[in-house]
Amino acid sequence: MHGSRREFLGRLAAGAGLGLAARPRGVRAEPAATVGTAVLGDYAMAGPVIVALDRGYFRANGLDAEFVPFRGGPDLLKSVIGGEALVGLTGGTDIFVFREAGAPIRMIATETEGNHFTLNVSADIHSVADLRGKAIGVTKVGATTWVFARILARQHGWDPERDVKIVALGGLDAQVAALTRHEIQAIVWGDGGAVLEAQGKSRVLQRLDSVTPRWISQIAYASEETIRRRSDDLRKALRAIFQALAFMSGGDRGPDAQVGAAGRAGRPPPLEPALPEGRPHRRGRARRDAGHPPRAGRPRQAPAAGRPLHDRVHPRTRVAPRLRRPPPASPRRAPPRSWARS
Repeated sequence: MHGSRREFLGRLAAGAGLGLAARPRGVRAEPAATVGTAVLGDYAMAGPVIVALDRGYFRANGLDAEFVPFRGGPDLLKSVIGGEALVGLTGGTDIFVFREAGAPIRMIATETEGNHFTLNVSADIHSVADLRGKAIGVTKVGATTWVFARILARQHGWDPERDVKIVALGGLDAQVAALTRHEIQAIVWGDGGAVLEAQGKSRVLQRLDSVTPRWISQIAYASEETIRRRSDDLRKALRAIFQALAFMSGGDRGPDAQVGAAGRAGRPPPLEPALPEGRPHRRGRARRDAGHPPRAGRPRQAPAAGRPLHDRVHPRTRVAPRLRRPPPASPRRAPPRSWARS
């Protein structure tokens, strides 16, 4: 299965509409918090959730949480929009692709900075040029792995629709099986690609930080309705995930050590902040407290940290200029009309 970006956006918009229409509107009790990940076989994505559950960080923060891995970013999106998942952890480009399709979601935290994706190949592939006319496995159409396969094709002057086959296969197990049967010749994956090489199942041909060195690999996001209704639960979930990142980064050396390690592991959102009722954070300044995930500030459009992702996903568009606040109105003088855009 492979398709164009335009076809994917059309299908996603229709699916999002159906998901919103199908949700019950009656009064209901708050469900247990489901933390979803786009895939299971990515250490940096699924690891913090598994550690937070195993070490009781969710319970310690007063949250009854469960972990549900999905078979790609688009499948996770349906659960987040439908309200089944409290928060989703996924690839960094998903926020641009899904929001362009009209999905009512917002990014709330950065989970993995930098580019940790790899291009894994079978034994008969010796260079990227050998992949022309071959098949590359990804999770889902529209997922970050799909975006990277298309970026790689364009970088070598290929048409992603004709010169290479981008095949959506779902989870890592299905992709490894297809690679073993020679149905595909390459896989785009995260840090699990290094595990496949260690297991002798494939070879890391290229680290994709050589393609996009300035990148945000993984993010956390939630639906706009969840942000309005369950902002406190979102903070609890992010606190637990950041504590798990602290443990994974610096070991279990007590709360003080965890706070410092969490400051290195996570950063404030590079896009518009989503959690309501908080004070603005300063651009470029990380909050060094594992217990306080990034809070809301004045909305802004993709600053420097997220701009490379936006430009790769939307190569023919530019980020809209930030709106400026109007000058204070005076009873004698109306504000000028030129304030609207910088």
